[in-house]
Amino acid sequence: MNDLHAVIERHPEKMSGALVFRGTRVPVTALFENLKDGASIDQFLEWFPGVTRAQVEALLDHEMTVLASLTLA
Repeated sequence: MNDLHAVIERHPEKMSGALVFRGTRVPVTALFENLKDGASIDQFLEWFPGVTRAQVEALLDHEMTVLASLTLA
């Protein structure tokens, strides 16, 4: 799942326009907040069963690519 549009979506009427995992009401920020707080991906998937492992991995892969492409001055 390489296309980020297949993984996340944003609609003004869904979660006040926050980025969510496609087909859910789970905000993308929930993943990062839970990981920051020490949760594992497996725990996140257990807590948010509408989100798939493929979606999580695609989002993390995308963000790693974005971070790798940054040049810091």
